[in-house]
Amino acid sequence: MIDAEDTVFLLPGPVKMHPRVLRAMSAPALNHRGPEFKAVLEEMRPLLRYLFGTQGEVAVLSGSGTAGLEAAVSGLLRKEDKVLNLVNGKFSERFHDLCKVFASPTALAFDWGTPVDPAKVAEALDGGGYRAVTLCWNETSTGLTNPIGDVAKVVRERDLLLIVDGITAVGGLENRMDLWGIDALVMGSQKCLAAPAGLSAVALSKRAAESLHSETSFYTNLKAHVEGLKKQDTPYTPGVPLYLAFLEALRMLKEEGLERRIARTRRLAEAARAGVLELECELYPDPAYASDTVTAIRYPPGVDDAKFRTILREEHRVILAGGQSQLKGKIFRIGHMGICSFGDLAAGFLGIEGALAALGHRFDRGDSVEAIAKRA
Repeated sequence: MIDAEDTVFLLPGPVKMHPRVLRAMSAPALNHRGPEFKAVLEEMRPLLRYLFGTQGEVAVLSGSGTAGLEAAVSGLLRKEDKVLNLVNGKFSERFHDLCKVFASPTALAFDWGTPVDPAKVAEALDGGGYRAVTLCWNETSTGLTNPIGDVAKVVRERDLLLIVDGITAVGGLENRMDLWGIDALVMGSQKCLAAPAGLSAVALSKRAAESLHSETSFYTNLKAHVEGLKKQDTPYTPGVPLYLAFLEALRMLKEEGLERRIARTRRLAEAARAGVLELECELYPDPAYASDTVTAIRYPPGVDDAKFRTILREEHRVILAGGQSQLKGKIFRIGHMGICSFGDLAAGFLGIEGALAALGHRFDRGDSVEAIAKRA
């Protein structure tokens, strides 16, 4: 049995949590309609706006990032609305599947590991009669960040709604939501904020907030959640311990500073990419679009995914992720968002070196860890 407190935890979510966040969850039960919890929500609202970098409305839902995406889509679109889904990985594919329930979507697909092409988006929109576009900003399945500013410009020029999966981007990547013209932006608590899994948050543009409807959702009724937070309330019973931990993580983000966290995350990503080169391995995505919150690496020839991750876990106490769907067995993925440190990353790469060497891959031992140390 792995000791969680003695493990290098480098999943691309959920991520390692700070002891302060863990302690926040252990508070005694609170009356979720009482003054103590109202004070929690009152403090949370401006911190959420800080996290999203917006002056618009925000909401929190008891439910993972997918609940936030469902709330945004069901609150802004109707079944007859045509929506263009930009698909280049597992999570954008899932976003497309979600839209099938609430709207009339069309998928514009790009090869996995390659970015969305704004010119092709423009071409598709000009023939379509669409009301909205969806984008997975940071496609965690392939370790790729899509060119959100350029895509947003194309969508804004056509006066369409832009609904964005920012689950592994918000709090880790540079965000200009209001400037770019994003209408709905969704984050997940267990990613860049380093809070427990189980909450999502949505930020809305002014026009999106004003156009919310309640016709196709109940528990994920985004309009009800927005109005509730304005009044320091929730429409239904919230996961109170999760909210307390989420608030503590927001406080820690504000203490560090959003720009500083984003810069630190970028430095960790650059260090991880340098380490990958020293391992004689390759990134999976187009390197020009490699994510700063998760790095996806191709397995060298002859390295078995299950054996590699078993050795990592059992002999080196390192936890990371494999590939999904068509990439299963072909890549492994390292998360370096939230409160991940250079020490965590170096320890992870030390284990990766050991596991690769045990499986016969040849490279200069120690060079990946040294490359990371030089960038700390």
